[in-house]
Amino acid sequence: MSRNLALFDLDHTLLPLDSDQAWAHFMAGLGIEGAARHAEEIDGYYRQYVAGTLDMAAYLNYTLAPLARHSREQLDAWHAQFMRDVITPAILPAARELVQRHIEAGDLCCIVTATNVFITKPIGKALGFDHLLGIDLGTDGDDPAARFTGKAVGVPTFREGKITRTEHWLASLGHRLQDFPQSWFYSDSINDVPLLELVTDPVATNPDPRLRTIANDRGWRVIELFA
Repeated sequence: MSRNLALFDLDHTLLPLDSDQAWAHFMAGLGIEGAARHAEEIDGYYRQYVAGTLDMAAYLNYTLAPLARHSREQLDAWHAQFMRDVITPAILPAARELVQRHIEAGDLCCIVTATNVFITKPIGKALGFDHLLGIDLGTDGDDPAARFTGKAVGVPTFREGKITRTEHWLASLGHRLQDFPQSWFYSDSINDVPLLELVTDPVATNPDPRLRTIANDRGWRVIELFA
């Protein structure tokens, strides 16, 4: 068994941006039909997320729909460009160093993000993670190249859903959260308080104003990985 457990949110925690929002604007920049309007709507959903008022079902129905309009080959090609142009320049040394410290310590490390796995799995790999939990996507078949349906499947990794998914993932490895002497969760968001409350070492990371207040009131550690 790994020595300890280190869980990480992704957007505005390890990255100084929201990857789903960045993807929407990247697609708009390519001039794809309907993408500019889609990016505007995603900006609105992001404001709801920050406010803690996001209707996750409505958000997923909207944000995932465009994935069904294109082949996996085309999406993968766009995503490779997205990584080069947008994500790789946004991965800052402080974030890499934080992750690397946990990896070198032998901790079991995992990203737990409310963004879909198509966008985030390559980002997790670029950051050095072997494990990532995100919004899982339906496909039209079992072939790895099968088209996306534009629908989410399973429990969304959002608020209490992050706890459910983390517990199921740990169980699949033969672990329980309480088995780890020390467990960290790094997050910027008020939406992640449920999982932050469960670990031994909650870390408010570049926290939004409401999470900063909670962290200060409860004596949680606060760190800033970027300005």
